[in-house]
Amino acid sequence: MNLLLAEVAQATQRLAAAGVPSPRFDAEELAAHVHNVRRSQLHTVKDADFDARYWEAVARREAREPLQHITGRAFFRYLELEVGPGVFVPRPETESVVEWAIDAVRDMDVAEPLVVDLCSGSGAIALALAQELPRSLVHAFELDEGALPYTRRNIGSSPDRARVTLHEGDATRAFEDDRAWDGRFDLVISNPPYIPLTEWEYVALEARDHDPQMSLFSGEDGLHTIRGIERVAARLLRPGGAVVIEHADTQGGQVPWIFNEEAGWTDTADHRDLNNRPRFTTARKASL
Repeated sequence: MNLLLAEVAQATQRLAAAGVPSPRFDAEELAAHVHNVRRSQLHTVKDADFDARYWEAVARREAREPLQHITGRAFFRYLELEVGPGVFVPRPETESVVEWAIDAVRDMDVAEPLVVDLCSGSGAIALALAQELPRSLVHAFELDEGALPYTRRNIGSSPDRARVTLHEGDATRAFEDDRAWDGRFDLVISNPPYIPLTEWEYVALEARDHDPQMSLFSGEDGLHTIRGIERVAARLLRPGGAVVIEHADTQGGQVPWIFNEEAGWTDTADHRDLNNRPRFTTARKASL
Protein backbone atom coordinates (compact mmCIF):
# COMPACT_ATOMS: atom_id res chain seq x y z
CA MET A 1 0.00 0.00 0.00
CA ASN A 2 1.38 3.39 -0.97
CA LEU A 3 1.23 6.46 1.27
CA LEU A 4 -1.87 7.91 -0.36
CA LEU A 5 -3.91 4.74 0.08
CA ALA A 6 -2.87 4.59 3.72
CA GLU A 7 -4.02 8.18 4.19
CA VAL A 8 -7.30 7.38 2.44
CA ALA A 9 -7.88 4.57 4.93
CA GLN A 10 -7.38 6.98 7.83
CA ALA A 11 -9.60 9.58 6.18
CA THR A 12 -12.33 6.99 5.75
CA GLN A 13 -12.34 6.36 9.49
CA ARG A 14 -12.53 10.08 10.23
CA LEU A 15 -15.41 10.64 7.82
CA ALA A 16 -17.29 7.64 9.16
CA ALA A 17 -16.94 8.95 12.71
CA ALA A 18 -18.31 12.31 11.53
CA GLY A 19 -21.46 10.63 10.17
CA VAL A 20 -20.68 11.04 6.47
CA PRO A 21 -22.98 8.56 4.66
CA SER A 22 -20.38 7.25 2.17
CA PRO A 23 -17.01 7.68 3.89
CA ARG A 24 -14.87 5.43 1.70
CA PHE A 25 -16.16 6.85 -1.57
CA ASP A 26 -15.77 10.42 -0.36
CA ALA A 27 -12.26 9.83 0.97
CA GLU A 28 -11.21 8.37 -2.38
CA GLU A 29 -12.96 11.05 -4.41
CA LEU A 30 -11.23 13.80 -2.43
CA ALA A 31 -7.87 12.08 -2.90
CA ALA A 32 -8.47 11.81 -6.63
CA HIS A 33 -9.50 15.46 -6.82
CA VAL A 34 -6.49 16.80 -4.91
CA HIS A 35 -4.01 14.64 -6.84
CA ASN A 36 -5.72 15.12 -10.23
CA VAL A 37 -6.17 11.42 -10.97
CA ARG A 38 -9.10 9.03 -11.24
CA ARG A 39 -10.16 7.05 -8.20
CA SER A 40 -8.94 3.89 -9.95
CA GLN A 41 -5.48 5.48 -10.26
CA LEU A 42 -4.87 6.33 -6.60
CA HIS A 43 -2.40 3.47 -6.29
CA THR A 44 -0.23 5.07 -8.98
CA VAL A 45 0.46 8.26 -6.99
CA LYS A 46 4.05 8.16 -5.74
CA ASP A 47 4.72 8.71 -2.05
CA ALA A 48 6.82 11.76 -2.90
CA ASP A 49 3.84 13.27 -4.73
CA PHE A 50 1.45 13.07 -1.78
CA ASP A 51 -0.26 16.46 -1.36
CA ALA A 52 -0.94 17.51 2.23
CA ARG A 53 -3.86 19.61 1.01
CA TYR A 54 -5.73 16.32 1.02
CA TRP A 55 -6.22 16.68 4.76
CA GLU A 56 -7.64 20.18 4.30
CA ALA A 57 -10.24 18.71 1.97
CA VAL A 58 -10.97 15.87 4.39
CA ALA A 59 -11.48 18.36 7.23
CA ARG A 60 -14.02 20.27 5.14
CA ARG A 61 -15.95 17.07 4.39
CA GLU A 62 -15.66 16.04 8.03
CA ALA A 63 -17.47 19.30 8.87
CA ARG A 64 -20.23 18.07 6.50
CA GLU A 65 -19.50 20.45 3.67
CA PRO A 66 -20.86 18.71 0.55
CA LEU A 67 -18.33 16.67 -1.37
CA GLN A 68 -19.39 18.40 -4.58
CA HIS A 69 -18.66 21.85 -3.12
CA ILE A 70 -15.13 20.76 -2.33
CA THR A 71 -14.48 19.22 -5.74
CA GLY A 72 -16.56 21.79 -7.62
CA ARG A 73 -18.28 19.16 -9.73
CA ALA A 74 -21.25 16.81 -9.70
CA PHE A 75 -22.02 13.87 -11.92
CA PHE A 76 -25.56 13.37 -13.25
CA ARG A 77 -26.33 10.59 -15.70
CA TYR A 78 -23.75 11.21 -18.47
CA LEU A 79 -22.95 14.78 -17.43
CA GLU A 80 -20.25 16.44 -15.37
CA LEU A 81 -21.58 19.71 -13.98
CA GLU A 82 -20.04 22.67 -12.20
CA VAL A 83 -21.58 23.17 -8.76
CA GLY A 84 -20.75 24.98 -5.56
CA PRO A 85 -22.17 27.29 -2.89
CA GLY A 86 -25.40 28.85 -4.09
CA VAL A 87 -26.75 26.04 -6.26
CA PHE A 88 -28.61 22.83 -5.42
CA VAL A 89 -26.42 19.75 -5.87
CA PRO A 90 -28.22 17.24 -8.13
CA ARG A 91 -29.04 13.93 -6.46
CA PRO A 92 -28.88 10.40 -7.90
CA GLU A 93 -32.59 9.94 -7.14
CA THR A 94 -33.47 12.52 -9.77
CA GLU A 95 -31.90 10.35 -12.46
CA SER A 96 -34.96 8.07 -12.25
CA VAL A 97 -37.18 11.08 -12.93
CA VAL A 98 -35.18 11.96 -16.05
CA GLU A 99 -35.18 8.36 -17.25
CA TRP A 100 -38.98 8.23 -17.11
CA ALA A 101 -39.18 11.54 -18.97
CA ILE A 102 -36.84 10.38 -21.73
CA ASP A 103 -38.81 7.17 -22.26
CA ALA A 104 -42.10 9.11 -22.29
CA VAL A 105 -40.90 11.57 -24.91
CA ARG A 106 -39.45 8.83 -27.11
CA ASP A 107 -42.80 7.03 -26.99
CA MET A 108 -44.49 10.20 -28.26
CA ASP A 109 -42.57 9.90 -31.53
CA VAL A 110 -42.40 13.70 -31.94
CA ALA A 111 -39.87 15.01 -34.47
CA GLU A 112 -38.61 17.90 -32.30
CA PRO A 113 -39.91 17.50 -28.73
CA LEU A 114 -40.54 20.73 -26.85
CA VAL A 115 -39.60 20.47 -23.17
CA VAL A 116 -39.53 22.84 -20.21
CA ASP A 117 -37.54 22.23 -17.02
CA LEU A 118 -38.90 24.23 -14.09
CA CYS A 119 -36.62 25.04 -11.12
CA SER A 120 -33.56 24.15 -13.19
CA GLY A 121 -30.80 24.84 -10.64
CA SER A 122 -27.49 23.60 -12.06
CA GLY A 123 -29.23 22.74 -15.33
CA ALA A 124 -28.80 19.01 -14.71
CA ILE A 125 -32.25 17.95 -15.90
CA ALA A 126 -32.38 20.31 -18.88
CA LEU A 127 -28.94 19.29 -20.12
CA ALA A 128 -29.55 15.58 -19.61
CA LEU A 129 -32.72 15.81 -21.68
CA ALA A 130 -30.99 17.81 -24.41
CA GLN A 131 -28.16 15.29 -24.52
CA GLU A 132 -30.30 12.15 -24.59
CA LEU A 133 -33.10 13.54 -26.76
CA PRO A 134 -30.88 14.94 -29.52
CA ARG A 135 -33.67 16.65 -31.50
CA SER A 136 -35.36 18.21 -28.48
CA LEU A 137 -35.70 21.92 -27.75
CA VAL A 138 -35.40 22.55 -24.02
CA HIS A 139 -36.36 25.61 -22.00
CA ALA A 140 -35.07 25.98 -18.44
CA PHE A 141 -36.44 28.32 -15.75
CA GLU A 142 -34.42 29.38 -12.71
CA LEU A 143 -35.08 32.26 -10.31
CA ASP A 144 -32.35 32.07 -7.66
CA GLU A 145 -29.58 34.60 -8.32
CA GLY A 146 -27.10 32.36 -6.48
CA ALA A 147 -27.84 29.42 -8.77
CA LEU A 148 -28.04 31.26 -12.09
CA PRO A 149 -24.25 31.66 -12.63
CA TYR A 150 -23.91 27.86 -12.47
CA THR A 151 -26.89 27.35 -14.76
CA ARG A 152 -25.39 29.72 -17.31
CA ARG A 153 -21.93 28.18 -17.19
CA ASN A 154 -23.16 24.59 -17.40
CA ILE A 155 -25.41 25.38 -20.35
CA GLY A 156 -22.73 27.52 -21.97
CA SER A 157 -20.15 24.73 -21.82
CA SER A 158 -22.53 22.06 -23.13
CA PRO A 159 -22.24 20.83 -26.72
CA ASP A 160 -26.05 20.95 -26.74
CA ARG A 161 -26.27 24.61 -25.68
CA ALA A 162 -27.87 25.70 -28.97
CA ARG A 163 -30.98 23.69 -28.06
CA VAL A 164 -31.26 24.86 -24.42
CA THR A 165 -32.74 28.27 -23.61
CA LEU A 166 -32.38 29.67 -20.10
CA HIS A 167 -35.09 31.91 -18.66
CA GLU A 168 -34.48 33.90 -15.50
CA GLY A 169 -37.80 33.80 -13.71
CA ASP A 170 -40.31 32.15 -11.41
CA ALA A 171 -41.11 28.58 -12.44
CA THR A 172 -44.68 28.95 -11.17
CA ARG A 173 -45.21 31.81 -13.64
CA ALA A 174 -43.36 30.37 -16.63
CA PHE A 175 -44.24 32.08 -19.93
CA GLU A 176 -47.01 33.97 -18.17
CA ASP A 177 -46.19 37.06 -20.22
CA ASP A 178 -45.94 35.16 -23.50
CA ARG A 179 -49.07 33.09 -23.98
CA ALA A 180 -47.96 31.99 -27.42
CA TRP A 181 -46.30 29.05 -25.62
CA ASP A 182 -49.57 27.82 -24.10
CA GLY A 183 -50.54 24.34 -25.21
CA ARG A 184 -47.32 23.69 -27.13
CA PHE A 185 -45.08 21.64 -24.86
CA ASP A 186 -44.72 17.89 -24.98
CA LEU A 187 -43.15 17.60 -21.53
CA VAL A 188 -43.00 19.61 -18.32
CA ILE A 189 -40.46 18.35 -15.80
CA SER A 190 -39.39 19.64 -12.40
CA ASN A 191 -37.41 18.86 -9.29
CA PRO A 192 -38.93 21.65 -7.19
CA PRO A 193 -38.47 22.54 -3.53
CA TYR A 194 -40.73 20.22 -1.55
CA ILE A 195 -39.58 20.09 2.08
CA PRO A 196 -42.11 21.41 4.63
CA LEU A 197 -40.80 24.33 6.68
CA THR A 198 -41.69 22.36 9.81
CA GLU A 199 -39.09 19.69 8.96
CA TRP A 200 -36.06 22.01 8.87
CA GLU A 201 -34.30 20.32 11.76
CA TYR A 202 -34.53 16.87 10.16
CA VAL A 203 -32.82 17.79 6.89
CA ALA A 204 -29.32 16.36 6.30
CA LEU A 205 -26.61 18.82 7.28
CA GLU A 206 -25.12 18.91 3.79
CA ALA A 207 -28.44 20.12 2.37
CA ARG A 208 -29.71 22.24 5.23
CA ASP A 209 -26.51 24.20 5.75
CA HIS A 210 -25.24 24.40 2.16
CA ASP A 211 -28.01 24.04 -0.44
CA PRO A 212 -29.93 27.26 -1.10
CA GLN A 213 -33.06 27.48 1.04
CA MET A 214 -35.12 28.38 -2.04
CA SER A 215 -34.36 24.97 -3.53
CA LEU A 216 -35.40 23.05 -0.40
CA PHE A 217 -38.43 24.49 1.39
CA SER A 218 -41.90 25.19 0.05
CA GLY A 219 -44.56 26.22 2.55
CA GLU A 220 -45.93 24.53 5.62
CA ASP A 221 -46.71 21.24 3.85
CA GLY A 222 -43.94 21.36 1.22
CA LEU A 223 -46.42 21.38 -1.66
CA HIS A 224 -46.75 25.10 -2.40
CA THR A 225 -44.42 25.11 -5.43
CA ILE A 226 -45.78 21.80 -6.73
CA ARG A 227 -49.29 23.27 -6.77
CA GLY A 228 -47.98 26.22 -8.76
CA ILE A 229 -46.20 23.96 -11.22
CA GLU A 230 -49.37 21.94 -11.72
CA ARG A 231 -51.14 25.10 -12.89
CA VAL A 232 -48.26 26.01 -15.21
CA ALA A 233 -48.11 22.49 -16.65
CA ALA A 234 -51.86 22.51 -17.31
CA ARG A 235 -51.42 25.71 -19.31
CA LEU A 236 -48.24 24.85 -21.23
CA LEU A 237 -48.83 21.22 -22.21
CA ARG A 238 -50.58 20.16 -25.38
CA PRO A 239 -53.33 17.53 -24.99
CA GLY A 240 -51.57 14.22 -24.35
CA GLY A 241 -48.42 15.96 -23.13
CA ALA A 242 -46.78 14.67 -19.96
CA VAL A 243 -45.69 16.15 -16.66
CA VAL A 244 -43.21 14.55 -14.26
CA ILE A 245 -42.44 16.09 -10.90
CA GLU A 246 -40.18 14.93 -8.11
CA HIS A 247 -41.34 14.93 -4.49
CA ALA A 248 -40.28 13.74 -1.05
CA ASP A 249 -40.62 10.05 -0.29
CA THR A 250 -43.28 10.94 2.29
CA GLN A 251 -45.47 12.74 -0.29
CA GLY A 252 -46.32 9.84 -2.56
CA GLY A 253 -49.88 9.82 -1.27
CA GLN A 254 -50.37 13.58 -1.63
CA VAL A 255 -48.88 14.78 -4.92
CA PRO A 256 -50.96 12.52 -7.22
CA TRP A 257 -54.10 14.12 -5.80
CA ILE A 258 -52.93 17.51 -7.09
CA PHE A 259 -52.93 16.11 -10.65
CA ASN A 260 -56.54 14.94 -10.59
CA GLU A 261 -59.19 14.43 -13.26
CA GLU A 262 -61.15 17.52 -12.22
CA ALA A 263 -58.04 19.61 -13.01
CA GLY A 264 -57.79 18.05 -16.48
CA TRP A 265 -55.29 15.25 -15.86
CA THR A 266 -55.32 11.59 -16.78
CA ASP A 267 -53.08 8.55 -16.24
CA THR A 268 -51.79 10.02 -12.97
CA ALA A 269 -49.36 7.68 -11.23
CA ASP A 270 -46.69 7.69 -8.58
CA HIS A 271 -43.30 6.02 -9.07
CA ARG A 272 -40.50 4.69 -6.91
CA ASP A 273 -36.80 5.50 -7.20
CA LEU A 274 -33.82 3.13 -7.27
CA ASN A 275 -34.13 2.74 -3.49
CA ASN A 276 -37.78 1.69 -3.85
CA ARG A 277 -39.07 4.88 -2.23
CA PRO A 278 -41.98 6.97 -3.60
CA ARG A 279 -40.14 9.67 -5.54
CA PHE A 280 -42.06 11.24 -8.43
CA THR A 281 -45.53 11.71 -9.88
CA THR A 282 -46.45 11.64 -13.56
CA ALA A 283 -49.62 12.60 -15.40
CA ARG A 284 -50.87 13.44 -18.88
CA LYS A 285 -52.97 16.36 -19.95
CA ALA A 286 -56.36 15.03 -20.92
CA SER A 287 -57.37 15.31 -24.56
CA LEU A 288 -60.08 17.79 -25.41
